[in-house]
Amino acid sequence: MHDRRFPASEAYRLEDPARRVWLPPAQVLGALPLRSGDTVADVGAGTGYFSLPLAQVVGAEGKVYAVDAQAEMLAHLRRKLQEGSVSNVELIHAEAESTALPDACCSLVFLANVWHEFADRSTVLEESRRILKHRGRIAIIDWRSDVERENGPPLDHRLDASNAVTLLRSTGFHQVTNVNVGRYSWLVQGEKLQ
Repeated sequence: MHDRRFPASEAYRLEDPARRVWLPPAQVLGALPLRSGDTVADVGAGTGYFSLPLAQVVGAEGKVYAVDAQAEMLAHLRRKLQEGSVSNVELIHAEAESTALPDACCSLVFLANVWHEFADRSTVLEESRRILKHRGRIAIIDWRSDVERENGPPLDHRLDASNAVTLLRSTGFHQVTNVNVGRYSWLVQGEKLQ
């Protein structure tokens, strides 16, 4: 197993109600250019903390691909989807570097709290560009390196937002922005123009 990957055995931590206070989904999704009918790849979806709110925003005409490398995480999300009768989320068991999604199928690639886990971030961005439509956007959320949080990764695993900004620009993303969201996270976004 990848030494920085969040262990599926601790999936219960992703469901901690306190998480909704320090990383409110509504605040995060409000910062994204989402609309009804969009198609989103939630890469590193875990137990669906963002997949379910994303599915609500894109509505019945939209779609969320919940991509995760850990089958155990997808099993948690599958149960939630069945309990909530959610039909616009498709589970994809794949790595971020090779999602198996079709070319140019997504309006948004969303990566929440997984950026620090990737060994090859450039390949993740190349794959994101491949699955994004023209003028599609990428949104990366991860832990701030200047704020300690007991539930987050160790400080030496965290990356400053400037790391994502630099890599997005060098991979050909445009209109790159960076803001803090919640108490402990940053959000970097960019647009694919070609």
